Amino acid sequence: MTWSERFIVFCGVGFGSGLAPKAPGTFGSAFALLFIPAFMAIGFLYSTIAIIVMSLIGIYICGRAADIMRVHDDGRIVWDEFAGQSITFLPLIYLGLMNWVWLLVGFALFRLFDVWKPWPIRVIDRQVDGGFGIMLDDLIAGLWAALCIIIYLYIDMA
Repeated sequence: MTWSERFIVFCGVGFGSGLAPKAPGTFGSAFALLFIPAFMAIGFLYSTIAIIVMSLIGIYICGRAADIMRVHDDGRIVWDEFAGQSITFLPLIYLGLMNWVWLLVGFALFRLFDVWKPWPIRVIDRQVDGGFGIMLDDLIAGLWAALCIIIYLYIDMA
């Protein structure tokens, strides 16, 4: 592997967080929680922009890492978890409600949707190839988790 390929794979495996021997996606999602203080510091708009950029770069990184590693959607590739997990917290960042309880709830919700893969996540996971497919199912899992948080907050405030 060239140094650039090593760098892409290093990013793809979540700076090493995806190399955990068991549950690499969970470790990748947990690593993504380290981004939350930065997102809170920069606010909702810039967090949204950062997540969009992370997602677009992730399409390339995940697809290229999979090609270099000669795998389809290997569990060690967790850059997609970074973006999906981050989306989960956008409603809380917007409302300024981030705390330890919501951090754990958001983490659990994202992992639930990422593992369970309800419609349309399962369809996308099976039918969309390449870096786009690797990223898209996790982005939708993050949106589902964020939607659950929004619904709960709406009911709670009513």
